[in-house]
Amino acid sequence: MATTPVSEKVVRVSVNGTTYEYEVPTRRLLVHFLRDDLALTGTHIGCDTGSCGACTVHLNGVPVKSCAVLAVQADGAAVTTVEGLGDEELTPLQQSFSDHHALQCGYCTPGMLMSAAALLDENPSPSEEDVKVALQGNICRCTGYWNIVEAVVAAGKGVA
Repeated sequence: MATTPVSEKVVRVSVNGTTYEYEVPTRRLLVHFLRDDLALTGTHIGCDTGSCGACTVHLNGVPVKSCAVLAVQADGAAVTTVEGLGDEELTPLQQSFSDHHALQCGYCTPGMLMSAAALLDENPSPSEEDVKVALQGNICRCTGYWNIVEAVVAAGKGVA
């Protein structure tokens, strides 16, 4: 007797501190769950191949490319998106990105912020080299990266 593959599964996940329970197709990517089901559109879809980092979120505190993670893999996990970095006010990291002109088109910015936030959580005072290593999975086609690196280093030093 052949079994039919499960095509949907109930996923219970905490996103930005709010718990959600959804029945999702087992092949739905986390990025599509966040954007389409939860309307958290700050997480961008850039390449859909895990190459660019625009879709970076934190999964249990670890930065991951949400286009390379199935929503069912996040079942029981805590996810933080760019919307969850701060409340009404900009975080020091976000303010530093603004102050250092670390964005142009802004498409890569959510992923850059999420990777940089994870670095600063682990290393509150990173060197330029530390920042470059932490952001190596994030691609920006506009800025040339220099201002992004400066912004992250400054945020680590508490200088906006």
